[in-house]
Amino acid sequence: MWLTTVMRPTQLILRFIGFAGAAQACSGAPADDYTLSRAGYDSRGRIAATVHGDPGYYYILLRGPQPNECTFPAAMAMGTAGEMRLYDNLQAQRRAFFKVKCVPVTAPLDTDGDGTSDLAEMQSPDGNPLNPARTIASTDGAIIVKTQEAFYAMSHRDNFPGAANVREVKFLIMGANTVRPQLYLLNVNRHEYHYYFAQEVLGYTGGVTAFNNETYFTNTTRKQIAGSLVVHEAWQPTQGGKAGVVTMEFWPSDPVSYPFVQMAYDLVSRALPFLDVRLAYHAASQTQRTLYKNELTQFNGARTNRMQVITTEELFGQSTYSLLNPGVGYGLLRVYDGSSPMTARDVIIFRSLPNEITRTAGIISETPQTPLSHVNLKAKQNNTPNAYIKGAISHPRLAPLMGKYVRFEPLPGGFDIREATQAEVNQHLEALRPTQPRVPVRDLTKVNILPLSSLGFLSSGAYGAKTANVAEMRKFLPSAMVPNGYGIPFYFYDEFMKANGFYVVAQSMMADPLFAADAGYRERALENFRDTIEEGTLTPGMETAITTLQNNFVVGTPIRCRSSTNNEDLEGFSGAGLYDSYTHRPDEGHLSNTIRKVWASLWTARAFDERDFYRVDHYVAAMGILVTQNFDDERANGVAVSKNIIDPNWTGYYVNAQAGENLVTNPDPNEIPEEFLIARLLGATRYTMQYVTFSNLLPEGQTVLTTAQAELLADYLQTIHDRFVDLYRGSTGWAIEVEWKITSTGQFVFKQARPWVE
Repeated sequence: MWLTTVMRPTQLILRFIGFAGAAQACSGAPADDYTLSRAGYDSRGRIAATVHGDPGYYYILLRGPQPNECTFPAAMAMGTAGEMRLYDNLQAQRRAFFKVKCVPVTAPLDTDGDGTSDLAEMQSPDGNPLNPARTIASTDGAIIVKTQEAFYAMSHRDNFPGAANVREVKFLIMGANTVRPQLYLLNVNRHEYHYYFAQEVLGYTGGVTAFNNETYFTNTTRKQIAGSLVVHEAWQPTQGGKAGVVTMEFWPSDPVSYPFVQMAYDLVSRALPFLDVRLAYHAASQTQRTLYKNELTQFNGARTNRMQVITTEELFGQSTYSLLNPGVGYGLLRVYDGSSPMTARDVIIFRSLPNEITRTAGIISETPQTPLSHVNLKAKQNNTPNAYIKGAISHPRLAPLMGKYVRFEPLPGGFDIREATQAEVNQHLEALRPTQPRVPVRDLTKVNILPLSSLGFLSSGAYGAKTANVAEMRKFLPSAMVPNGYGIPFYFYDEFMKANGFYVVAQSMMADPLFAADAGYRERALENFRDTIEEGTLTPGMETAITTLQNNFVVGTPIRCRSSTNNEDLEGFSGAGLYDSYTHRPDEGHLSNTIRKVWASLWTARAFDERDFYRVDHYVAAMGILVTQNFDDERANGVAVSKNIIDPNWTGYYVNAQAGENLVTNPDPNEIPEEFLIARLLGATRYTMQYVTFSNLLPEGQTVLTTAQAELLADYLQTIHDRFVDLYRGSTGWAIEVEWKITSTGQFVFKQARPWVE
C-alpha cells in the first residue's frame, strides 16, 4: 500500500513524498499487508525508509518521478531482524516517489547487470551492486568509497579557478554509450591522468588519440566520461546546515550534454554512501554554462529530481574561507579601523580591502579578494599569509585572541591560529628581513624630460621600470593601444630634494628616537614631511622644463602623472600600492603642483616601512614620473597575468575586470569584479573561459568583456609576454602582469607592465 506524506525539512519544502510496499511478500506477510513502518528524513536531509527487515531478504529502495515509475535503484541493503532503514544518498528535493523491493537471498538479482549477483557484491568489501564496474586494486582506485577517510586517501590537492588547494578525486566512466556504464574512482596520487588509468588499470588499447576522441568534445560518439569530484569544504548553504559541497566537474572545454551529466551523477551518487554534504553538478566553464542553459528544460524536468546543480555564483558567492597566499605570520591580532597604523608586527583583520597597505605579519579580510588585488600582490611579494574568512571579527577561533600575539597560518582546508609570545614575534620578523642592505639602481646622468618614443626597456635605471616598460610597449603594439607621453627622470626628483634641503630634513626626522619607536608618531612625521615637499620650490631650469612639458598637451587635457620609482615593478618586487599617482586637471594650475605630490608619495608610511624592512637606503630611492593623457569615461578596466596561474601546464591568462572606472586592484567593498581564466584547453573553440565571479555592477547574464574582447586581450597578453620574457631573460614560469582599460571608444589600452611576482 502507499504511504503519502507532506514534510517540511529545514533545507527545503518537499511535497507529496510517496512510499510503496514491495511487489512480493516479505517475512511471510501477504503482499497487501506489507507496508513501510516509517518514512522521513535523517539528519543529513536524506530520505530514510524504515521497513520490517528479515535476514532472509535484502532490500532495494527504488526512486521515481511518479508512483508507477519507481525504477531507479537508489540504495540496497542486507536484511536484518526487526526494523531497518534504507537511505537515498542524495538530499531530498522537489517531487519524488519511492518504493521498497525485497528480494530473497536464495534468489538474488543482478541489479547492475554485471554478471555478479547483488548478494555477492554486497558481501564483498569492495563490491558495488549498483555499479557494473569490475573491482580494482585499492592502490589504483575503487568502484565504491564507503568512508570519508578512504575518499581523502585517494585525493590530492589541486587548484581550480576560484578554489585554491582543494581536494580532488577524478573519475572515469567506461561504456557511456551502453546500457551498463561503469564508474571508476581514481586514486589520483597514483593515476593523475584518465587515459593512463584506462590504459594501465583497465587495459584500454585504443591509444591516446582514440581515447581523447571517444571521451572529450563529443556527445554523439562519446564512449567514456572523464571528470573530477572537487571538495569545497568552506561552502555554506544559504538555508543553513552543514558546510561543504562536492562538485562534479568536467574538463572545461568538454561540452558534456545532459544525458551524460545525469549518467555520471547517478553513478557517482551511489558510489559515495558516506557523503554527508551536498553533491552537485557545476558547469565550470562558459562552454558548459551555455550548454546547461540550452538544456535547462531537461535539467529542470520532472525526471531530474535526483540531480542537484550549483552555479558558479552560488559556489563561490557562498564560500566562508579562501586561501589567497600561504605562509606563517606572527603578530598582534587586531582589527584595522584607521585609528592607528598597521605595522609588520600586526596580523590585521580588514572589514574591507584597503586602498593602501604597508607590510603586516598577516592579512585576514572579511571581504572576498581576487588573486590580482593589490592586497594579495603585496602578500605574495612579502610572503605574507593572506586569507578571506567570512565574519572574521566574530569568528569563534579569532575573537578570543583579539589584542593578543598570535601565530597565524592559512592552510588549504582552513586556518591554524594560536597564541604566541612577543619573543616569537620578534624572532620571526628578524628572520624574514634581508641581512644585507639593498641599493636600488639610480642613474642621475639623464637630465632631460623625454618623449616615450626616445625611451625603452633599458631606460628603467634613470626613469623607472613603469615608464620604461610603457615606452617599450609602444615599440611593438599599435600606437593607439599604449598611452603616449613623457618620462621625467630621477634627476629631477634628486635636484628638487637637494635644492630645498629636504634630504637634511629627512635625516633629522629619522634621527628622532620616537620616529623609530612609535609607528603612530612616524606616520604623522612622514605626513608632515610630505606636506613640506608639496610646498617645495623648483629650480628655474626645472620650472621651465615642466612648463614646456605641460604645453605639449592640448589645452584642457587632463594629464596623468604616475609614480615610476626605482623601487617598484621589479622582478621579485612589484611595489604595488606603495606610491601614489595623480591626475592633473585643467583648473589645477601649473603641472608642478601635481608632480610635487607624486614626488612626496615616495615618503608615505607604507613605502617607508617597506624600504626599511628590506634595508633599502631611503636616500638612494628615487621617483621618476610617467606623464600621459588621462583617459576618462572608461568602459572597463582590469589587471591580467600572462600565465595560467591555476594550471601552468596549459597556456592561459588570468584576468580581473570591472565595468567603468571602478577599480579592480582596490575595489569598493560592495563591488565584485569579474574574474576569469581564459586558456587554450583544446576543444571546439580556440579559448575556453572559466569564470570565478561576475561583476555585480552589470545585470545578471552580462559580462564586462565579451568573448571576442577576452580572446583579443589574451592574444595581446601573449604578444606582450613574448617581448618582455626575452628582455627580462625570464625562465620557465615567468609571466608579465599588465594593467589595461577599454576607453570610451572601445579601444584596448595597456597602461602598465611589470614582472609577475609569485
